[in-house]
Amino acid sequence: MLELAGIIILGILAQWVAWRFKIPAILPLILIGLLVGPIASEFLSEDGTKWIEPVWNGKEGLFAGKSLFYFVSLAISIILFEGGLTLKLSEIKNVAPSITKLITLGSMVTFIGAAVSTHYIFNLSWEISFLFSALIIVTGPTVITPILRNIPLKKDVSAILKWEGILIDPIGALVAVLVFEFISVGGSEDFTKTAFIEFGKIIFFGASFGFTFAHILSYAMANKWIPYYLLNVVALAFVLGVFVLSDSFAHESGLLAVVVMGMIIGNKSSPFLKELLYFKESLSLLLISILFILLSANMNMEELYLIYNWKTLLLFAIIVFVIRPLGVFLSTINSSLKLNEKIFISWVGPRGIVAAGIASLFGLKLTQKGVEGAEFITPLVFMVVLGTVLLNATTARLFARIVGVFLKKSDGILIVGASTVPRLIADYLQKNNRHVVLIDSNQANIDESKKIGLEAIKTNIYSDSLIDNIELSGVGYLMALTGNSDINKYAINKFQKQFGENGAFRVITKEELNNSSNNPQKSLFSHIHDFESLQQTVDIYPLFHEIELNDINHYKNLIELTNEEKDIIPLFLKNIQNELKIISSYDKDLKGIKKGWKLVYLGKPVNL
Repeated sequence: MLELAGIIILGILAQWVAWRFKIPAILPLILIGLLVGPIASEFLSEDGTKWIEPVWNGKEGLFAGKSLFYFVSLAISIILFEGGLTLKLSEIKNVAPSITKLITLGSMVTFIGAAVSTHYIFNLSWEISFLFSALIIVTGPTVITPILRNIPLKKDVSAILKWEGILIDPIGALVAVLVFEFISVGGSEDFTKTAFIEFGKIIFFGASFGFTFAHILSYAMANKWIPYYLLNVVALAFVLGVFVLSDSFAHESGLLAVVVMGMIIGNKSSPFLKELLYFKESLSLLLISILFILLSANMNMEELYLIYNWKTLLLFAIIVFVIRPLGVFLSTINSSLKLNEKIFISWVGPRGIVAAGIASLFGLKLTQKGVEGAEFITPLVFMVVLGTVLLNATTARLFARIVGVFLKKSDGILIVGASTVPRLIADYLQKNNRHVVLIDSNQANIDESKKIGLEAIKTNIYSDSLIDNIELSGVGYLMALTGNSDINKYAINKFQKQFGENGAFRVITKEELNNSSNNPQKSLFSHIHDFESLQQTVDIYPLFHEIELNDINHYKNLIELTNEEKDIIPLFLKNIQNELKIISSYDKDLKGIKKGWKLVYLGKPVNL
């Protein structure tokens, strides 16, 4: 009981440390696991025992026998399902070919390159070398996501890294399983004949079970066959059931099944998706915390001493600085990515929970069978996991600046509200080459936004989910455009620092219009046009007009006219380069306005 409680407490402590210092949680988790496990047994315990002993002598400990294997497998299935829920097909319109090549051609480069390097550097058998290379194919989403959250990047680069990290997990696991089975049967001809059949079975059952049960669960939720208070636990039961069922038909196909299931559900417009994602996020966080400490603590100092030499550094350098870049550059030939973006993607390739989890399972199994060299599997994989996480967590932000992919100017716009007025304004901004994201708690508004091609997120502004959304890393302007003054004020106060570094504005409401003391200095788009007047104008004149300016005085005269006319509302200034500037009330910064600039307004067409 003490050990189990200790793991949970230490795991949550590690997560807090990761949040506090903005590093991937895997780093403190592994270090804590090594501390309470092999380090404690070697240096801290008087009797040489570990403070936490997951498996001792194969039969005793916190997870005795095969129970550790089962726990790790089920936990990974939940983590991958949660990752699948976050995969939106709309994110990869421009980079889908690059992602496909990264998880196929890139995986093959890693598989062959790492195996050859391991074989000749450590003089291990080809079978063990290829098993190691299969295990490090994966790049962990649990590691990449916190890194990307802290770096404002171009949307396509973030999307590639996120999708690769999630989709490549079942592929790496699949290849590792095939190599493991090959070693287990002694590399016989029988295996060679059936390898492709097993591969096909894994793909077929994994994809079909994931597809089928995703639609069953979605249908059940849509028709309210599941009561709201049981929704999350029923979804959890579905995930575990699909994983076990698929696995029973084709060994290790369950990982693919849960990713497919999560991806299909995540791309459906279900009103319950956010609640489901929040629950799975919390559960995944707890499971990750437990798993990394367990797997790290399960290692022994003898295993660590095996890789305590210069060969380990050489292998690590080849994997990070040769094999990863080679795979990325081959996979992105003829893509829209620039050279500096390819270099950055090459740099960010941390390994995560799937690599560590499966390595621990296979390494222990093969060691117990007496397979020569199997004792190297777990420590080598953990070396790559810990090394890549440490490298990327400490250097990714700086490296992004060095290679020039760090967004110096975050000119994306986050609009709070997705009703008719915000949608119309967002559509105009998007047509003028601005990245715009709408947020609203009303599903109907979100659906209408997506119908006209706008990016929209259903969320509650009182939650913290937006702050951790890597898709908003390029946002630098905030516009609160709802008819509720309390929501507008709260949005500005809460998200101004995160998303409004270049400007945060809110539309005034009727009560603020009637009370000048509450009228904000930076209101959209003037101090006399409230949300209601905006709505009324859009209902009658849903059109944008552009007037070319002669000079600053011309602009001032036009603003005075719009102050008198309720159905003429100034919105933006457009400079000679067609860059838009948001107009706010009492705006004294009129420098730069000259002939050729344009005033963009909404309302009735007039000859100004």
